[in-house]
Amino acid sequence: MPELSPDVTSLIPILVALVISITLRNVIVGLFIGLFVGVLQINGLYPFAAAGILVRDHLVPQVTDSYNAGVLVLLGFIGGFVALMEGSGGGAAFAHKVTRYITNRIKLQLSIWTGGVIIFFSDLGTPLIVGPAFRPLADTMRLSRAKLAFIIDSTASPVAVLVPFIGWGVYIMSLLEQQVQALEIETTDYGALISALPFQFYAWLAVLCIPLMAIMKVDFGPMRKAELRAQEGNAVNQLIDEPASALNDVPHARAAYVWLPLLVLGAVLAWMLVPLGFPFGRVSGSDFRAGLSTAYIAAGLSLVALMAFYGSRKIMDSVSQYLEGVGRMTQVAIMLLLAWALGDLLAMLGTDVYVAQVASQTINPAFLPVMIFMVSCLISFATGSSWGTYAIMIPLSLPAAVAVGAPLDVCIGAILSGGLFGDHCSPISETTILAATGAGCDQFEHFQTQLPYALSNGALCIAGFLVAGTLSSAWVLGALLVAQMALIFAIKRAQRH
Repeated sequence: MPELSPDVTSLIPILVALVISITLRNVIVGLFIGLFVGVLQINGLYPFAAAGILVRDHLVPQVTDSYNAGVLVLLGFIGGFVALMEGSGGGAAFAHKVTRYITNRIKLQLSIWTGGVIIFFSDLGTPLIVGPAFRPLADTMRLSRAKLAFIIDSTASPVAVLVPFIGWGVYIMSLLEQQVQALEIETTDYGALISALPFQFYAWLAVLCIPLMAIMKVDFGPMRKAELRAQEGNAVNQLIDEPASALNDVPHARAAYVWLPLLVLGAVLAWMLVPLGFPFGRVSGSDFRAGLSTAYIAAGLSLVALMAFYGSRKIMDSVSQYLEGVGRMTQVAIMLLLAWALGDLLAMLGTDVYVAQVASQTINPAFLPVMIFMVSCLISFATGSSWGTYAIMIPLSLPAAVAVGAPLDVCIGAILSGGLFGDHCSPISETTILAATGAGCDQFEHFQTQLPYALSNGALCIAGFLVAGTLSSAWVLGALLVAQMALIFAIKRAQRH
């Protein structure tokens, strides 16, 4: 293989991947074409030979790598468990159980928010579980469908990205591990993700603004108009053909189908990992994956047994649903394989070296996190994919961060926050569409009413990353939350006059 000196041409594969992903709104196609172009760069313009080399030298080694194989197996266990939980009817049963305690609009919004936080294990399942369960009560209390969609959207991906032991965390850690090894960073993938938690500004702001605005009775922009129409009994853009609650499809569904398996999951995870230092100590990736796999298997078995005991679903039906959930992770596995392969190929081309050289000469370390955040926002909004944004931005941003001496935890937080921005508010994002569907709300109305809130939180994030680039302190998050509270108070005061 010829020696390649790193120059601007080493960026071609990632740029091709980015352009194709945005143009076709499909990150997998973009990653594949970018990878193929990189193989052509290295091995010459022989398409048929390049196709064989791509499979033999770039994809197969990723599957046979012990770390990668462990991640793929773990994702299968997670997918199966999430499918069981979504299909158990437990989430809807829990929501219906708490509706008897809801006597006003504030309690209603807080209950919807709590339900979304509790169903943290499935960002895509949350809207279709919580939305239909609370929708009748929301209509009765004249809470707009747009507000319902906003609340469940804000407790889907923004909650999921903060939990390190579900599919989101495993996916992110698998991308981080590749850079940790390549850049010889003195941490683990788990340690890198945990250190970035206080700097996931967008997620914290999106999740915590809901109870604050509910208690303060504050809305602004198109959402305020939607709420006024709903309270006057003139709600518009509500869908007639609405999805039914998952509770109606499962006989004898119980709230225990949610809390008991999650209790088993947490207990087994603690039993296996706490002696190793979890959650605050340094835990090796192999130990973490082994503990997670065991915990998800135990939780899945407990849910299968529980549903069989109460007559909700036969054991073999549960097994079939579990296997369907495993199959649903195929797209994630493909995206990961392509991202891993592209990361290794970029290292062969010297992209990381070139980016590091350019960054060290032209970029002020204090400004790198905010630059990363804004670029990630643009990519995620254009593609509607946070995971695709992570696959593109992590191998580009971390070498630059190491080269210029920018705080790595802040830069990782900037990638995750920027990727989440688009996932949360892009009109083509899967969670945006599902939140509107679950709430029985017109998709465009949901996008239109939610966007001002997303932009407000995004502006606060820009300020936060500008400060955190210099002061790498968790106190920056606290300051942002205070600023968000002050903004809401200011809006409330302005609306009184």
